[in-house]
Amino acid sequence: MSQATTRDLLKLAARRLFAHRGFDGVSVRDIVDAAGQRNSGSLHYYFGTKEELARELVADGARLIDQRRNSQLDVLERDGGARTLRQVVEILVWPSTGLGGQGGETEASNSEDTYIRFISMLQMSHRQLFLDALEGKWASGYERCLDHIRRMLPEIDPELVNQRLVFMSLFLRAAMSSREAALDGVPSHHFWSAAFTMENVIDTIEGILRPAPSKQTRAALMRHRRQLAGKPRGKRTAGSGQAEYHAH
Repeated sequence: MSQATTRDLLKLAARRLFAHRGFDGVSVRDIVDAAGQRNSGSLHYYFGTKEELARELVADGARLIDQRRNSQLDVLERDGGARTLRQVVEILVWPSTGLGGQGGETEASNSEDTYIRFISMLQMSHRQLFLDALEGKWASGYERCLDHIRRMLPEIDPELVNQRLVFMSLFLRAAMSSREAALDGVPSHHFWSAAFTMENVIDTIEGILRPAPSKQTRAALMRHRRQLAGKPRGKRTAGSGQAEYHAH
């Protein structure tokens, strides 16, 4: 068995196990056994540690998604830029599909698709490990999409837009994880394989982003700002700064 094949089998086994059990629920021995390797030291030989293996898995998928998004954004901007919010949302959504076989894995793994679940679990349990794996460079397409969205929502207060971008990210990660799980190992699914389902997911994201804020939200935002204005700068709490985003 070649070095590349052994390495890819370990990555494939680890990603699936991490997606199903979480990072802490999987041992090195579990990965080696699932990859069909007799040598218990094979993971350490190829990756050093379980943490380094996880970092490489994060980077594999993030790089692929980011390249897809940037490629589509380059075309969009070359043609004059986004004319509708939906165009940008589509670039957020579609590159996160069809990830089976990414990362240099064997052709036999093309139906394998656990990346979104893997990073969703990892972000919840080991967020710094996830961020370190991105190396600050595999989310540029995501950030470009956010910039387009902000420009297309000038009538909504920027602080509310930032919150909605977080809501969008949380929804998208949950929806794509559910889709991935439903399609895992099966050719189709009664809900997720319907032709209109993903289009409706995109509709839903537009629905999160686009509506005018209610008077209740506007009033609550004003109260929040008045409260912040009355506090010493060092005592201001979350909500007064830039929102945090969860790229995938």
